[in-house]
Amino acid sequence: MVAMSDSSTVKGSSTMATLLILFGLLMATLHFAGAQTGVCYGTLGDNLPVAGQVVALYNQHNIRRMRIYNPNQEALEALRGSNIELMIGVPNEDIENIASSQADANSWVQNNIRNYGNVRFRYVAVGNEVNPTSSTAQFILPAMRNLLNAITAAGLGNRIKVSTAIDTLRILGTWNPPSQGTFRPELTSFINPIISFLANNRAPLLVNGIYPYLTYINNTRDIRLDYALFTARGVVVQDGQLSYRNLFDAMVDAVYWALERAGGGFLEVVISGSGWPSAGGTATSLDNATTYNTNLIQNVKGGTPKKPGVPIETYVFDMFDENLKSPEYEKHWGLFSPNKHPKYSLNFN
Repeated sequence: MVAMSDSSTVKGSSTMATLLILFGLLMATLHFAGAQTGVCYGTLGDNLPVAGQVVALYNQHNIRRMRIYNPNQEALEALRGSNIELMIGVPNEDIENIASSQADANSWVQNNIRNYGNVRFRYVAVGNEVNPTSSTAQFILPAMRNLLNAITAAGLGNRIKVSTAIDTLRILGTWNPPSQGTFRPELTSFINPIISFLANNRAPLLVNGIYPYLTYINNTRDIRLDYALFTARGVVVQDGQLSYRNLFDAMVDAVYWALERAGGGFLEVVISGSGWPSAGGTATSLDNATTYNTNLIQNVKGGTPKKPGVPIETYVFDMFDENLKSPEYEKHWGLFSPNKHPKYSLNFN
């Protein structure tokens, strides 16, 4: 009986070890999925490849998520059956009509989502960096509600989340140090109802404006380049018990703190655009763009000092250089040239 007991114990330990290994692998898989990085597909260029070639390029480089800023029908056709997950944008100029009419919202969902049943829609982003003091801002939440109603009526409510992409630095009143992060008091009537909507529908907040490059060039006296590029060798900002070696983490944690103060500390944050230009301005170079984007992809897998181990879904900006933008540095954020050649190497595996 002793031998049987020993054997049983060994088998039990072996089974437990196997289960722990499998659990660890599952968690690693889930974390990888949560941190999976996508790329924004902007189209403000007159020399860009056709959408079919763009989708092929995403697949070739194992980029599994895409953000588009409007319901580009050519892109939607090319995405059919591709298995690429999509964030689709509602242009700012369409928000008021969708907010004012459930029928218009229903038509938008029919034309741009339901008609593409074999496209993997992930998010609908209602507006992009709408100025919270503009006349359009009041229509964002009603448009989100109407679109969610239409998506739910189509039986897609569990698969597609409705959110909006905020301009972070325009809405934050304070962000440095991160623990002082708070939304501007005069904008709480704008952001707080959106936070409640997202919480009630288990949708993330889409965060634009986490661009350490722009923050750096606007304050080169006080912000170190290595801090902006993820290359600082030691702690640069000590914020209570939290230590910051890069500006990206500090900016994201300021959003987390602001959400917490607004009652949305449990919301997921998705970085809907971040990158570094390779030419056209201060501190722009292929080396700096490579360094930033390489480190960004790795950094978001591990979370931030405030939320360590919580991966951050992130979209690198941008797929291509866009020659119709200005000023000059705005033309050079692409990972690829319009001829589809990579400007530098990034690993999305």
